[in-house]
Amino acid sequence: MSARLCVYVCLCPFVFPAFDYGFLLRISEDARRVEALNEYLSSRSYLAGYGPSQADAEAFALLCGPPPERHVHALRWYKHIAALKPQTNDQTPECSTKGKRVQPPWSPPEGTDVSKLRLYNSLTRTKEVFVPQRGNRVLWYSCGPTVYDHAHLGHAWSYISFDILRRILKDYFKYDVFYCMNITDIDDKIIKRARQNYLLEQYREKKPSPSQILQDVLTARTPFKAKLAETTDPDKKQMLERLDAAVDAALGPLQEAVQSSSAGDTLQNRAQLLLEEAKDLLSDWLDTQFGSQVTENSIFSLLPKYWEGEYHKDMEALNVLAPDVLTRVSEYVPEIVAFVKRIVDNGYGYESNGSVYFDTAKFDSCPAHSYAKLVPEAVGDQKALQEGEGDLSISADRLSEKRSQNDFALWKASKPGEPSWDSPWGKGRPGWHIECSAMAGSILGESMDIHGGGFDLRFPHHDNELAQSEAYFENDYWVRYFLHTGHLTIAGCKMSKSLKNFITIKDALSKHTARQLRLAFLMHSWKDTLDYSNNTMESAIQYERFINEFFLNVKDILRSPTDITGQFEKWEAEEIELNKSFYEKKTSVHEALCDNIDTRSALEEMRALVGQSNTYMAARRGAKLPPNRMLLQSIALFLTDMLKTFGAIEGAEPIGFPVGGNGESADLESTVMPYLSVLSDFREEVRKIAREKKVTELLRLCDELRDDTLPELGVRLEDRDGLPTSVKLVDKETLLKEREEKKKVKDEKKKKKEEAARKKQEQEMAKLAKMKVKPSDMFRSETDKYSTFDETGFPTHDAEGKELSKGLSKKLRKLYEAQEKLYNEYLQSTQNGS
Repeated sequence: MSARLCVYVCLCPFVFPAFDYGFLLRISEDARRVEALNEYLSSRSYLAGYGPSQADAEAFALLCGPPPERHVHALRWYKHIAALKPQTNDQTPECSTKGKRVQPPWSPPEGTDVSKLRLYNSLTRTKEVFVPQRGNRVLWYSCGPTVYDHAHLGHAWSYISFDILRRILKDYFKYDVFYCMNITDIDDKIIKRARQNYLLEQYREKKPSPSQILQDVLTARTPFKAKLAETTDPDKKQMLERLDAAVDAALGPLQEAVQSSSAGDTLQNRAQLLLEEAKDLLSDWLDTQFGSQVTENSIFSLLPKYWEGEYHKDMEALNVLAPDVLTRVSEYVPEIVAFVKRIVDNGYGYESNGSVYFDTAKFDSCPAHSYAKLVPEAVGDQKALQEGEGDLSISADRLSEKRSQNDFALWKASKPGEPSWDSPWGKGRPGWHIECSAMAGSILGESMDIHGGGFDLRFPHHDNELAQSEAYFENDYWVRYFLHTGHLTIAGCKMSKSLKNFITIKDALSKHTARQLRLAFLMHSWKDTLDYSNNTMESAIQYERFINEFFLNVKDILRSPTDITGQFEKWEAEEIELNKSFYEKKTSVHEALCDNIDTRSALEEMRALVGQSNTYMAARRGAKLPPNRMLLQSIALFLTDMLKTFGAIEGAEPIGFPVGGNGESADLESTVMPYLSVLSDFREEVRKIAREKKVTELLRLCDELRDDTLPELGVRLEDRDGLPTSVKLVDKETLLKEREEKKKVKDEKKKKKEEAARKKQEQEMAKLAKMKVKPSDMFRSETDKYSTFDETGFPTHDAEGKELSKGLSKKLRKLYEAQEKLYNEYLQSTQNGS
C-alpha cells in the first residue's frame, strides 16, 4: 500500500505483526531514532478507530517531542497517540512539555434531579410517580354523565378538572393520551323519568276537565303525603315540603272556582296552574298506576338522547375537549351480555330468577383478588349499596334473590314497564356497574393507565367496576391509577334543589364566562372540595383582569415601531434579574405541575412573574426608557402557552386572550390596529395643539372619544404623561363595565364632596346662629337647670333654688366668656357689612 494513501491511527495486532520497537532502544541519537521510526512505519498499514496499544505507549515515551514534518508517518502516528493516550504525570516524559499541547480530559456535569410527575392515586391514597404501561401511551377512561336532566355545576367541576388534567398530560408532559368516556343512557333514573314524562304527556293529550284534574291531584296527593312523612333526609324532605306547599297554594283557587261554577276561562287557567305545580307528584302517581304498561324501548331512548345533546352543548360552551371515543350503554348491550357470561363462567357470578349477581365473597376469598380496593371500610354499607343498585332494583323480592347483601347486579331481569334485551338468562337489562367495565374493556383492553370519576363514585360504583373487571380478565391491575375529583359546595352548603342553590351549567354561564369558571377551578386542587361562591368567582375575575392587562401592555410595547436590529437591546442588570426570575418561575411552574398537577400553585407562580414584569415595566416607564421587547415577549409567550395548555385560551393568537369572536382575534387585531394607531397619533397631535392654544372644547372632545366612543367599539386608549398613548383591544363588555365602575367611583366622590360641603354649610349656619345669641340670653332659656340670674344673665342658683357650686360657676363662666367673644365677632362683622 502506498505510504501517501495509508491512514494511521494505531496498529491492529490481530491483523499485522506486533509493534516491535526494540530496535529504537539501540539508537541513542534522537534524530536517527525518529528517522528509523518513520522508515519502520512507512511499510505498515494502519486503520482508523483503534486505541493505542502498550507498545505504542512505550515507543511514544522514547520520543522527546513531535517528529519533524518531513517524517510524515512518524508525525501522524505521534499526533494520534498524543490525542488518545491518557496524560498523567507519571506517563508524561520530561521533555514532553516541548511538544504540542493536547485537549485535556472532559467529564460531564453532575446535573440535578429531574422532577417526575406524581399523581394522587386513590388506590393507594398517596401521590405516586406516574409510569404509563406502554411507553408514552396513556389509556384513560372517565365515567361520563347519566343523561336525564340538566348538567349542573358539580358536573362542570368534574369534567373541566379532567379536561385540565388531560390537556396537561397531552400538551405539557407530551404523553400520547387516548381518552374514552361513556354516556349512561340505560339506568333506573332514566327509566323512571322517561316513563313519567311519557305518561304525563299522555295525560295532557287527553285534555282532562278542571274537575278531573282536581280529583286526580287530590288522589295523587295521598301517597305523596305518606312519602313526605316517611322521608328522613333533610334536603329531600325540604324539597318535598316546598312542592306540597306549591300544590296546596294552587289547589285552593281551583276548588273555590269549581264549587262556585266559575266561568270556563277562570276554571281552565286555574286547572292548568294546578297541573303545572303538581306535575311531579301527579307523574309519580301515574307511574304507579300505569307504568307497567309502558313497554316500547324507543320511549326510553328519547329522554337520554335529548339530554345527551344538551350535555354536549354545555361541554362545548365550557371548552371541554371531546373524548377520543364515546361509548353509550345502549350500543354495547351485546358486549355487556358477553362480559357477564364470562364472569359467570369464571365462577364469580350466579343467576337468580333471571338476574345475574356478582359473588363478592367468592371473589374476595380468591388469593389473587381483593374486593373494595378503593374504600375497604365501606364494605357492608347497605345504604350505599342500594343507591348503587338503583330505585327500581331494591324491592324486597330483588334483595332476597342475592346470596349476600354485599352482592350486586350484573344483569337485571326486566319488570313490566322497563326496557329489555335478550340474554342467556332471559329478557333483561344491564346493571349500572357492569356498563363501564364492558365498554372500557372493549375499547382499552385488560388494563388501563388512568380511570377517572367523581369522589362520590368510589364506592360502590368504582369498587364494583374493579372487582367485576378483574374477575373477567383474571388479573389484579385493571386500573393502574384511579383519579377522583373532589366535591363541590355552594357558599359552604351542599348543592341541592331543596336549598334553592342548584346551579345548572347554563345558569353559571349566564353570569360568568367559560374562561372565568375554568380559572376559578384552576385556582383550586382538582382532588379537593371546591366551594363555589361570589368570592371564588371574584378571585377568578381579578386574576383574569390582572393577566389580561399584562398581555395588553406587552402587545402595546411590541407594536412600538423599531427596525429589525432595534428589537435586540442590550441587557442591563434589570433585564438579567427579570430573566433570572423568569426561569425560576418556569421551574416552579414545572415542579407544581409535577406535584399532582397543582394548578393552584402554578397560577400563583405565574401571577408572581407578571407582578415582577409589571414592576420592571413601571421602572422603565418612570425612567423614560423603553423596556426590553424580546424579554417581555418571551414571558408573555410562556404565560399564553401555559394558559392554552390549561384550556383557558382558545385560538392561535400568540400572545394573550383572544378579542372578538372565536377565530377572529388575530385577524381583528392585525386588521384594525394600524388604523387605531393612526387615530391615536392624530388625537395626540390635536391634544397637543389644544393645550398650547388653550382650546378646552377640543380637549373635551378628545376625552369624549377616549371615554365614551371607543369603549363602545372595544378600544381602550390610555394617555401617559411624556409617552405615546397606549392603544389596547379589550372586550366591549369589559370596557363598558370599567366605564360603569369609573362613573360609580366618580359619582361617589362627587356625592362625598357635596355631602362634605353641606355639612360645612350646616356647621357654618349653626355657628352663625350661635354667634347671634347675646351672652345675657344664653342661660335664661334653660329654666329646667337654673332659677336665678344676675344682671348680666349669668345663673347663680339651680332649678331647686340652691346656689351654684364654685366649680360649676367656674365652668359656666368659661362658656359665658366664649359666647361673649363670639357675639362680639358677630357685631363686628355686621358693622363691617360682611
